[in-house]
Amino acid sequence: MLGYLGGWLSHYLSQPLPGARSLTPVNLEQLAASIAPGDVLLVEGNTRISTAIKYLTQSTWSHAALYVGEAYAEAGGGEQGVIEVDIREGVRRVGLGDFTGFHCRICRPVGLNDEERCAVIDHVGRRLGYRYDMRNIVDLARYLLPEPPVPMRWRRRMLAFGSGDPTRAICSTLIAEAFQSIRYPILPRISQAQSLDPGCWGCEIEVLYPRHFTHFVPRDFDVSPYFHIIKPTLEAHFDFRRLNWGDTGVTTDEGRSEALRNESDRR
Repeated sequence: MLGYLGGWLSHYLSQPLPGARSLTPVNLEQLAASIAPGDVLLVEGNTRISTAIKYLTQSTWSHAALYVGEAYAEAGGGEQGVIEVDIREGVRRVGLGDFTGFHCRICRPVGLNDEERCAVIDHVGRRLGYRYDMRNIVDLARYLLPEPPVPMRWRRRMLAFGSGDPTRAICSTLIAEAFQSIRYPILPRISQAQSLDPGCWGCEIEVLYPRHFTHFVPRDFDVSPYFHIIKPTLEAHFDFRRLNWGDTGVTTDEGRSEALRNESDRR
């Protein structure tokens, strides 16, 4: 009975909101040309659960996924694979094309060698098939209200509630755990301590302490000082001078002709 009710809840929460659409949908060709294995892909979702997550995190981003390229291709999704966590299907591999029409952003870890990058990808790849526990009704019901009446200081904990089961994972939790497995920082706690170097007696150094991976949300990869932000539009040789602007002061025929000339020049 609980499993049936949980399945209904997950289906309801994963439905797109009527009329919801992105004002800045990503160009798939530009996205594919800019992204690299090991990058974190942030997505502005349009479902009921996405709306609740964006409110709770006070952020544009409601979803995070890891781009794995050709790795684990046998799990589906083609050569441009992305591993994500779906509330109904669990940890799965999909194609980059599944994010067509969504507002996306690439967050790239800096300084990883091939071995470390493969370790991050393998960490999420080994969890393909993990499923969300549909019997945890309370865990699902927290997303029923688009704007849950939760004080600001409790919102992050509300997202983390119930996510410790090893057979259950949310998108940012799984990715944060993968990066922490190689001790790559996201948003660690930082404190000052005395240096143990005898040549620098009295010097203070920064000491990093990892936060528990269940407390991470998609926006953390965006605000982290340790991830480089990649915007596909800017990577594609963006030149604002070549944009076609609509001008109410120009006649329709003239405006159309100018737009066609600009398009011809670009080609």
